[in-house]
Amino acid sequence: MSFNLRNRSLLTLKDFPPRGIRFLLDLAAELKRSKFAGNEHPRLKGKNIALIFEKASTRTRCAFEVAVHDQGGHVTYIDSTGSQMGHKESLKDTARVLGRLYDGIEYRGFHQTVVEELARFSSVPVWNGLTDESHPTQVLADLLTMEEFGEKPLHELSFCYLGDARFNMGCSLLIGGTQMGMDVRIAAPAGLQPPEELVAQMRELALTTGARISIETDPLVAVAGADFLYTDVWVSMGEPEDAWKARIEQLLPYQVTASLMRATGKARTRFMHCLPAFHNLDTEVGRQVHERYGLTEIEVSDEVFESDASVVFTQAENRMHTIKAVLVATLA
Repeated sequence: MSFNLRNRSLLTLKDFPPRGIRFLLDLAAELKRSKFAGNEHPRLKGKNIALIFEKASTRTRCAFEVAVHDQGGHVTYIDSTGSQMGHKESLKDTARVLGRLYDGIEYRGFHQTVVEELARFSSVPVWNGLTDESHPTQVLADLLTMEEFGEKPLHELSFCYLGDARFNMGCSLLIGGTQMGMDVRIAAPAGLQPPEELVAQMRELALTTGARISIETDPLVAVAGADFLYTDVWVSMGEPEDAWKARIEQLLPYQVTASLMRATGKARTRFMHCLPAFHNLDTEVGRQVHERYGLTEIEVSDEVFESDASVVFTQAENRMHTIKAVLVATLA
């Protein structure tokens, strides 16, 4: 299926219709096969990409850089201290300068309004590498991973996201799953569920795509029959200590353990996580949580994370293949 996405920005998955997402997933699979076969054709020769990172990253930065280099392009990495954007120069002015110098701009930071303003004034495609509200490139990788391991078309698969579902991952998975007609479950306590306005929008869209949407507070009800269980970190170290304590108390029943995996009733349920994950004491954050609250594992047990059911590193790899598809589709 062909679909023209040339010169389009990707700010949220709502920017692309289901046919556009389907095209990107098919293109990503094709590019992945070509890379492994050693016959990849570079389609971005002469293209220059600006990577703006106001928030640190491992997977997003590396995925964009490798994707651009594989396709014959060039990147400039700009961190939070590497430009005058928002300091001595307005965001609008920076966007207009970068749009004259680069063929496309990636932004990873905090506010959705920033990536939207970059797209409005730069006159080149802009791609959202993560904001507080949206993480579209991650969910494209997630959908490709589900397709690879689900052994069925996406519209026949179900997944359950467990944890704090108010922000980028919970919301973006809800959008992506609904667009692709999937069985979408969200398991979160009251107060940590996706915004009601977004849920209403997706329920309306589901009438067209055939998606099934359920928002549950009981994790055992939510995971029954699910093909994939998905979680993310519960807290950030920048939050006050009181927030950590309250969040852990709220979300401990939603921790993905071996018993919760068994509660799906399916022997082949897979585990997903966008990473980084706090599943042991090998990180500074993990050790701090252990010292304060006595937990050796937070959102997922080490048993599940290291099990054969875990597909988290294929997810991480697929960030590069799906980002490459976005770049090729919007620039080449």
